[in-house]
Amino acid sequence: LAQLYIANYFQIIISMLCFQFRDALNQAMDEELERDERVFLLGEEVAQYDGAYKVSRGLWKKYGDKRIIDTPITEMGFAGIAVGAAMAGLRPICEFMTFNFSMQAIDQVINSAAKTYYMSAGLQSVPIVFRGPNGSSAGVAAQHSQCFAAWYGHCPGLKVVSPWSAEDARGLLKSAIRDDNPVVFLENELMYGVPFEMSEEVQSKDFLIPIGKAKIERQGNHITLVSHSRMISLCLDAAAVLAKEGIECEVINMRTIRPLDAEAIETSIMKTNHLVTVEGGWPQFGIGAEILARIMEGPAFNYLDAPAVRVTGVDIPMPYAKNLEDNSIPQIKDIIFSVKKTLNV
Repeated sequence: LAQLYIANYFQIIISMLCFQFRDALNQAMDEELERDERVFLLGEEVAQYDGAYKVSRGLWKKYGDKRIIDTPITEMGFAGIAVGAAMAGLRPICEFMTFNFSMQAIDQVINSAAKTYYMSAGLQSVPIVFRGPNGSSAGVAAQHSQCFAAWYGHCPGLKVVSPWSAEDARGLLKSAIRDDNPVVFLENELMYGVPFEMSEEVQSKDFLIPIGKAKIERQGNHITLVSHSRMISLCLDAAAVLAKEGIECEVINMRTIRPLDAEAIETSIMKTNHLVTVEGGWPQFGIGAEILARIMEGPAFNYLDAPAVRVTGVDIPMPYAKNLEDNSIPQIKDIIFSVKKTLNV
Protein backbone atom coordinates (compact mmCIF):
# COMPACT_ATOMS: atom_id res chain seq x y z
CA LEU A 1 0.00 0.00 0.00
CA ALA A 2 2.86 2.35 0.89
CA GLN A 3 4.56 1.60 -2.46
CA LEU A 4 1.33 2.33 -4.32
CA TYR A 5 0.94 5.62 -2.45
CA ILE A 6 4.50 6.66 -3.29
CA ALA A 7 4.06 5.68 -6.94
CA ASN A 8 0.84 7.71 -7.19
CA TYR A 9 2.53 10.66 -5.48
CA PHE A 10 5.40 10.73 -7.96
CA GLN A 11 2.96 10.29 -10.85
CA ILE A 12 1.12 13.42 -9.71
CA ILE A 13 4.41 15.32 -9.37
CA ILE A 14 5.51 14.28 -12.86
CA SER A 15 2.15 15.22 -14.41
CA MET A 16 2.17 18.68 -12.78
CA LEU A 17 5.70 19.84 -13.56
CA CYS A 18 6.54 23.53 -13.21
CA PHE A 19 7.45 25.46 -16.35
CA GLN A 20 8.59 29.03 -16.61
CA PHE A 21 6.46 31.25 -18.84
CA ARG A 22 9.35 31.51 -21.35
CA ASP A 23 9.68 27.72 -21.49
CA ALA A 24 6.00 27.36 -22.42
CA LEU A 25 6.46 29.83 -25.29
CA ASN A 26 9.61 28.02 -26.39
CA GLN A 27 7.84 24.65 -26.39
CA ALA A 28 4.91 26.01 -28.37
CA MET A 29 7.14 27.47 -31.08
CA ASP A 30 9.33 24.34 -31.19
CA GLU A 31 6.33 22.06 -31.68
CA GLU A 32 4.76 24.27 -34.35
CA LEU A 33 8.07 24.66 -36.22
CA GLU A 34 8.35 20.87 -36.22
CA ARG A 35 4.71 20.33 -37.19
CA ASP A 36 4.55 22.80 -40.10
CA GLU A 37 7.54 23.59 -42.31
CA ARG A 38 5.91 26.88 -43.32
CA VAL A 39 6.41 28.28 -39.82
CA PHE A 40 9.54 30.36 -39.19
CA LEU A 41 10.73 32.89 -36.60
CA LEU A 42 12.45 36.19 -37.28
CA GLY A 43 13.47 39.16 -35.18
CA GLU A 44 16.39 40.82 -33.44
CA GLU A 45 18.77 38.35 -31.71
CA VAL A 46 16.28 35.44 -31.92
CA ALA A 47 18.80 33.01 -33.48
CA GLN A 48 22.42 32.76 -32.35
CA TYR A 49 21.82 34.70 -29.11
CA ASP A 50 18.73 32.55 -28.28
CA GLY A 51 16.52 35.63 -27.95
CA ALA A 52 16.85 38.70 -25.76
CA TYR A 53 14.76 36.94 -23.09
CA LYS A 54 15.85 33.39 -24.06
CA VAL A 55 12.37 32.56 -25.35
CA SER A 56 13.85 31.08 -28.55
CA ARG A 57 16.63 29.18 -26.75
CA GLY A 58 17.87 26.22 -28.80
CA LEU A 59 15.66 26.79 -31.82
CA TRP A 60 18.40 28.10 -34.13
CA LYS A 61 20.63 25.10 -33.39
CA LYS A 62 17.73 22.77 -34.14
CA TYR A 63 16.20 24.43 -37.22
CA GLY A 64 19.00 26.51 -38.74
CA ASP A 65 19.27 29.87 -40.50
CA LYS A 66 16.29 29.42 -42.84
CA ARG A 67 13.76 28.88 -40.04
CA ILE A 68 15.22 31.05 -37.24
CA ILE A 69 16.37 34.36 -38.70
CA ASP A 70 18.32 37.17 -37.02
CA THR A 71 17.34 40.57 -38.43
CA PRO A 72 18.89 44.04 -38.39
CA ILE A 73 17.47 46.59 -35.95
CA THR A 74 14.73 47.77 -38.31
CA GLU A 75 11.23 46.82 -37.16
CA MET A 76 9.54 48.37 -40.18
CA GLY A 77 11.78 46.32 -42.47
CA PHE A 78 11.55 42.85 -40.93
CA ALA A 79 7.85 43.23 -40.07
CA GLY A 80 7.23 44.06 -43.73
CA ILE A 81 9.24 41.02 -44.83
CA ALA A 82 7.20 38.85 -42.47
CA VAL A 83 3.87 40.20 -43.75
CA GLY A 84 4.96 39.60 -47.34
CA ALA A 85 6.01 36.06 -46.46
CA ALA A 86 2.60 35.44 -44.89
CA MET A 87 0.88 36.69 -48.04
CA ALA A 88 3.06 34.30 -50.05
CA GLY A 89 1.88 31.28 -48.05
CA LEU A 90 4.33 31.01 -45.14
CA ARG A 91 3.42 31.37 -41.44
CA PRO A 92 5.91 33.76 -39.84
CA ILE A 93 6.35 34.52 -36.15
CA CYS A 94 7.64 38.09 -35.96
CA GLU A 95 9.25 38.92 -32.61
CA PHE A 96 9.56 42.49 -31.38
CA MET A 97 12.16 42.86 -28.63
CA THR A 98 9.46 44.94 -26.95
CA PHE A 99 6.11 46.12 -28.27
CA ASN A 100 7.26 49.66 -27.62
CA PHE A 101 9.46 49.13 -30.69
CA SER A 102 6.49 47.87 -32.70
CA MET A 103 5.55 51.53 -33.15
CA GLN A 104 8.25 51.55 -35.86
CA ALA A 105 6.30 48.82 -37.66
CA ILE A 106 2.69 49.74 -36.87
CA ASP A 107 1.99 50.62 -40.51
CA GLN A 108 2.88 47.03 -41.46
CA VAL A 109 0.86 45.55 -38.58
CA ILE A 110 -2.29 47.61 -39.21
CA ASN A 111 -2.33 48.71 -42.85
CA SER A 112 -0.58 45.70 -44.38
CA ALA A 113 -1.55 42.78 -42.12
CA ALA A 114 -4.83 43.66 -40.38
CA LYS A 115 -6.74 45.15 -43.32
CA THR A 116 -5.70 42.93 -46.23
CA TYR A 117 -8.20 40.09 -45.76
CA TYR A 118 -11.10 42.57 -45.80
CA MET A 119 -9.71 44.69 -48.63
CA SER A 120 -9.15 41.59 -50.78
CA ALA A 121 -12.74 40.41 -50.21
CA GLY A 122 -11.41 37.35 -48.37
CA LEU A 123 -9.04 36.28 -51.14
CA GLN A 124 -5.77 37.06 -49.32
CA SER A 125 -5.20 35.83 -45.78
CA VAL A 126 -2.24 36.97 -43.67
CA PRO A 127 -1.35 34.18 -41.20
CA ILE A 128 1.24 35.93 -39.02
CA VAL A 129 1.98 36.24 -35.30
CA PHE A 130 3.52 39.43 -33.92
CA ARG A 131 4.85 38.58 -30.46
CA GLY A 132 7.08 39.99 -27.73
CA PRO A 133 6.99 41.66 -24.29
CA ASN A 134 4.29 44.26 -23.63
CA GLY A 135 3.36 46.44 -20.67
CA SER A 136 5.36 47.80 -17.78
CA SER A 137 8.80 46.37 -17.10
CA ALA A 138 11.21 47.47 -14.36
CA GLY A 139 13.46 50.51 -14.43
CA VAL A 140 13.30 51.16 -18.17
CA ALA A 141 11.26 54.40 -18.09
CA ALA A 142 8.69 55.88 -20.45
CA GLN A 143 9.79 54.67 -23.89
CA HIS A 144 10.14 50.99 -22.90
CA SER A 145 7.36 50.42 -20.38
CA GLN A 146 3.92 50.79 -21.94
CA CYS A 147 0.90 48.56 -22.53
CA PHE A 148 -0.33 48.43 -26.13
CA ALA A 149 -3.32 46.13 -25.55
CA ALA A 150 -5.81 48.95 -26.11
CA TRP A 151 -3.93 50.22 -29.19
CA TYR A 152 -4.03 46.92 -31.04
CA GLY A 153 -7.35 45.84 -29.52
CA HIS A 154 -8.89 48.88 -31.23
CA CYS A 155 -8.17 47.57 -34.75
CA PRO A 156 -10.53 45.28 -36.71
CA GLY A 157 -8.70 42.57 -38.64
CA LEU A 158 -6.41 41.70 -35.74
CA LYS A 159 -6.77 39.11 -33.03
CA VAL A 160 -5.09 40.29 -29.83
CA VAL A 161 -3.97 37.80 -27.17
CA SER A 162 -2.63 38.60 -23.68
CA PRO A 163 -1.66 35.43 -21.74
CA TRP A 164 -0.99 35.24 -18.00
CA SER A 165 0.12 31.69 -17.14
CA ALA A 166 2.39 29.13 -18.79
CA GLU A 167 -0.76 27.24 -19.78
CA ASP A 168 -2.09 30.38 -21.46
CA ALA A 169 1.23 30.99 -23.20
CA ARG A 170 1.50 27.46 -24.57
CA GLY A 171 -2.08 26.90 -25.63
CA LEU A 172 -2.72 30.35 -27.05
CA LEU A 173 0.57 30.68 -28.96
CA LYS A 174 -0.03 27.35 -30.71
CA SER A 175 -3.54 28.54 -31.64
CA ALA A 176 -2.16 31.88 -32.83
CA ILE A 177 0.44 30.24 -35.08
CA ARG A 178 -2.22 28.01 -36.65
CA ASP A 179 -4.69 30.89 -37.13
CA ASP A 180 -5.14 32.27 -40.64
CA ASN A 181 -5.49 35.83 -39.32
CA PRO A 182 -2.82 38.22 -38.02
CA VAL A 183 -2.47 37.78 -34.26
CA VAL A 184 -0.80 40.25 -31.90
CA PHE A 185 0.54 38.17 -29.01
CA LEU A 186 1.28 40.36 -25.98
CA GLU A 187 3.61 38.78 -23.43
CA ASN A 188 5.07 40.48 -20.35
CA GLU A 189 8.77 40.80 -19.62
CA LEU A 190 8.29 40.41 -15.86
CA MET A 191 6.47 37.10 -16.38
CA TYR A 192 9.14 35.28 -18.41
CA GLY A 193 10.86 33.75 -15.37
CA VAL A 194 7.69 33.00 -13.38
CA PRO A 195 7.07 29.25 -12.87
CA PHE A 196 3.63 27.69 -13.31
CA GLU A 197 2.36 24.16 -12.96
CA MET A 198 1.34 22.53 -16.23
CA SER A 199 -0.70 19.35 -16.24
CA GLU A 200 0.00 16.41 -18.51
CA GLU A 201 -2.94 17.46 -20.67
CA VAL A 202 -1.48 20.93 -21.20
CA GLN A 203 1.89 19.44 -22.13
CA SER A 204 0.30 17.46 -24.98
CA LYS A 205 1.29 18.54 -28.49
CA ASP A 206 -2.40 18.66 -29.35
CA PHE A 207 -3.28 21.09 -26.53
CA LEU A 208 -4.81 24.32 -27.82
CA ILE A 209 -6.67 27.18 -26.11
CA PRO A 210 -9.31 28.78 -28.35
CA ILE A 211 -8.73 32.47 -29.03
CA GLY A 212 -11.58 34.56 -27.65
CA LYS A 213 -12.43 32.56 -24.50
CA ALA A 214 -11.80 33.88 -20.99
CA LYS A 215 -11.03 31.69 -17.96
CA ILE A 216 -12.22 31.94 -14.37
CA GLU A 217 -9.04 31.66 -12.29
CA ARG A 218 -10.83 31.92 -8.93
CA GLN A 219 -14.49 31.38 -8.09
CA GLY A 220 -16.29 33.95 -5.94
CA ASN A 221 -19.75 35.39 -5.33
CA HIS A 222 -19.24 38.91 -3.97
CA ILE A 223 -17.44 40.80 -6.75
CA THR A 224 -15.96 40.17 -10.20
CA LEU A 225 -12.35 41.13 -10.96
CA VAL A 226 -11.53 41.19 -14.69
CA SER A 227 -7.92 41.49 -15.82
CA HIS A 228 -5.25 40.16 -18.18
CA SER A 229 -1.53 39.36 -18.29
CA ARG A 230 0.58 40.09 -15.18
CA MET A 231 -2.25 41.92 -13.39
CA ILE A 232 -3.98 38.54 -12.89
CA SER A 233 -1.28 37.70 -10.32
CA LEU A 234 -2.10 40.88 -8.40
CA CYS A 235 -5.83 40.17 -8.58
CA LEU A 236 -5.34 36.67 -7.17
CA ASP A 237 -3.13 38.02 -4.36
CA ALA A 238 -5.70 40.70 -3.56
CA ALA A 239 -8.48 38.10 -3.62
CA ALA A 240 -6.55 35.94 -1.13
CA VAL A 241 -6.23 38.90 1.26
CA LEU A 242 -9.90 39.84 0.89
CA ALA A 243 -11.01 36.23 1.45
CA LYS A 244 -9.62 36.45 4.99
CA GLU A 245 -12.10 39.27 5.56
CA GLY A 246 -15.01 37.29 4.15
CA ILE A 247 -15.01 38.89 0.70
CA GLU A 248 -14.93 36.32 -2.12
CA CYS A 249 -13.71 37.67 -5.47
CA GLU A 250 -14.29 35.96 -8.79
CA VAL A 251 -11.15 36.52 -10.88
CA ILE A 252 -11.55 36.38 -14.67
CA ASN A 253 -8.47 36.00 -16.86
CA MET A 254 -9.45 37.60 -20.17
CA ARG A 255 -6.72 35.76 -22.12
CA THR A 256 -7.89 37.50 -25.29
CA ILE A 257 -8.37 41.24 -25.78
CA ARG A 258 -9.89 40.93 -29.24
CA PRO A 259 -12.28 39.20 -29.64
CA LEU A 260 -13.45 40.06 -26.13
CA ASP A 261 -15.34 37.36 -24.19
CA ALA A 262 -18.07 39.68 -22.92
CA GLU A 263 -20.38 36.75 -22.21
CA ALA A 264 -18.05 35.35 -19.54
CA ILE A 265 -17.88 38.73 -17.81
CA GLU A 266 -21.65 39.25 -18.00
CA THR A 267 -22.32 35.79 -16.56
CA SER A 268 -20.03 36.52 -13.62
CA ILE A 269 -21.60 39.92 -12.93
CA MET A 270 -25.07 38.35 -12.90
CA LYS A 271 -23.77 36.20 -10.03
CA THR A 272 -21.69 38.74 -8.06
CA ASN A 273 -23.53 42.00 -8.90
CA HIS A 274 -20.26 43.98 -8.75
CA LEU A 275 -17.38 44.66 -11.16
CA VAL A 276 -13.81 45.95 -10.91
CA THR A 277 -11.47 45.87 -13.90
CA VAL A 278 -7.68 45.86 -13.45
CA GLU A 279 -5.05 46.73 -16.07
CA GLY A 280 -1.53 48.11 -16.25
CA GLY A 281 -2.29 50.47 -19.14
CA TRP A 282 -3.49 54.06 -19.13
CA PRO A 283 -7.12 54.78 -18.17
CA GLN A 284 -8.35 56.82 -21.14
CA PHE A 285 -9.83 54.60 -23.90
CA GLY A 286 -8.37 51.57 -22.12
CA ILE A 287 -9.39 47.91 -21.79
CA GLY A 288 -11.39 48.65 -18.64
CA ALA A 289 -13.19 51.50 -20.38
CA GLU A 290 -14.29 49.12 -23.16
CA ILE A 291 -15.47 46.47 -20.70
CA LEU A 292 -17.49 49.01 -18.72
CA ALA A 293 -19.09 50.29 -21.93
CA ARG A 294 -20.02 46.74 -22.98
CA ILE A 295 -21.60 46.07 -19.59
CA MET A 296 -23.47 49.39 -19.70
CA GLU A 297 -24.95 48.44 -23.08
CA GLY A 298 -25.64 44.77 -22.31
CA PRO A 299 -27.93 42.62 -20.17
CA ALA A 300 -25.62 42.54 -17.13
CA PHE A 301 -26.03 46.27 -16.40
CA ASN A 302 -29.31 45.73 -14.54
CA TYR A 303 -27.57 43.24 -12.23
CA LEU A 304 -25.02 45.75 -10.93
CA ASP A 305 -25.64 46.87 -7.34
CA ALA A 306 -22.94 49.57 -7.55
CA PRO A 307 -21.09 51.46 -10.28
CA ALA A 308 -18.33 49.45 -11.95
CA VAL A 309 -14.81 50.66 -11.17
CA ARG A 310 -11.53 50.67 -13.13
CA VAL A 311 -8.08 50.13 -11.59
CA THR A 312 -5.47 51.31 -14.12
CA GLY A 313 -2.01 52.71 -14.51
CA VAL A 314 -1.61 56.41 -13.80
CA ASP A 315 -2.25 58.77 -16.73
CA ILE A 316 1.40 59.76 -17.20
CA PRO A 317 4.44 58.46 -19.11
CA MET A 318 6.25 55.87 -17.00
CA PRO A 319 8.77 57.46 -14.58
CA TYR A 320 12.26 56.01 -14.18
CA ALA A 321 12.58 56.30 -10.38
CA LYS A 322 11.57 53.09 -8.58
CA ASN A 323 9.23 54.75 -6.07
CA LEU A 324 7.46 56.72 -8.81
CA GLU A 325 7.25 53.64 -11.04
CA ASP A 326 5.57 51.65 -8.24
CA ASN A 327 3.01 54.41 -7.82
CA SER A 328 2.32 54.52 -11.57
CA ILE A 329 1.03 50.95 -11.95
CA PRO A 330 -1.66 49.12 -9.95
CA GLN A 331 -0.60 47.50 -6.68
CA ILE A 332 -2.44 44.92 -4.57
CA LYS A 333 -3.50 47.65 -2.14
CA ASP A 334 -5.16 49.58 -4.98
CA ILE A 335 -7.25 46.56 -5.97
CA ILE A 336 -8.26 45.92 -2.35
CA PHE A 337 -9.22 49.57 -1.91
CA SER A 338 -11.37 49.57 -5.07
CA VAL A 339 -13.10 46.32 -4.10
CA LYS A 340 -14.00 47.62 -0.65
CA LYS A 341 -15.14 50.93 -2.11
CA THR A 342 -17.38 49.15 -4.61
CA LEU A 343 -18.84 46.89 -1.91
CA ASN A 344 -19.13 49.86 0.50
CA VAL A 345 -17.28 48.06 3.30
